[in-house]
Amino acid sequence: MVKMGTVWDRTVEVLNGRTGMIAPIALLGIVLPAVVRDGFVTFSTPGSALFALFGSVLSIAVLVLMIWSQLAIVAIATDPATNAAQARRQASARVLPAIGITVLLTIVAMIVVLPPIFVLIQSGFDFPAAMRGSAGGMTPPSGGAVAFIGLYALVYLLALIWIGARLILLNPVILNERRGLGALRRSVRLTKGLTWRIIGVLILFAIVLLVTTWAAQSVTGVVFRLALGADGLALATYLSGIFATIVSTAFTVLAAVFTTQLYVAVRESPDPL
Repeated sequence: MVKMGTVWDRTVEVLNGRTGMIAPIALLGIVLPAVVRDGFVTFSTPGSALFALFGSVLSIAVLVLMIWSQLAIVAIATDPATNAAQARRQASARVLPAIGITVLLTIVAMIVVLPPIFVLIQSGFDFPAAMRGSAGGMTPPSGGAVAFIGLYALVYLLALIWIGARLILLNPVILNERRGLGALRRSVRLTKGLTWRIIGVLILFAIVLLVTTWAAQSVTGVVFRLALGADGLALATYLSGIFATIVSTAFTVLAAVFTTQLYVAVRESPDPL
């Protein structure tokens, strides 16, 4: 039987013993790319084709590096005998399947979001005017459309949480079992009987992450605004965002190690229930 307390204890052991190996990967693969991307968005002039092109390329590069870094951390957390060089090689070998599955899941999520948009269009909602911020002359959506969209959003959120819990072991499966699309079914199979406990962990994790990140960004934002004055508002926002990125990266590392230890525990257990 898999116990979340045991998984957490193993997670702490890995972090205590292997932080020196994990930290450089997280800093170079998650923090630095995000800082560069945010700096480009903050200090560049939007509107040009070059801005859109470079921004898109930069966003894709950040996503690839983030996925690669998480796979490397999974490799380090899976086997105590794995060193940093081996972890980087394993992550490089499996990053393309992980990116492909991520893109596939993103496309599916976007397709599932389309029905409320179609309902809004049918009800006469003017999307171009809404994007321009012009509310005048727009036909408000009907009460039935609003009710449908609200109910759909609730069901979508609940389904997203449930699916997220069933696919939480996706990266460990992709890396350690060298699976492609089969990793989706494998993750669902491994999490059978653990869904509600995983959902509880996910909700708690999300609350702590949001509160901690918000606190870090808010406090540092106030300090930087006071230090830089009104003329340095953009720089103050950017610097406070760096602290928020560091905090969120720490939680990303924690999540990667925890899911890896959960995978190891489930794989070792003859009966997860």
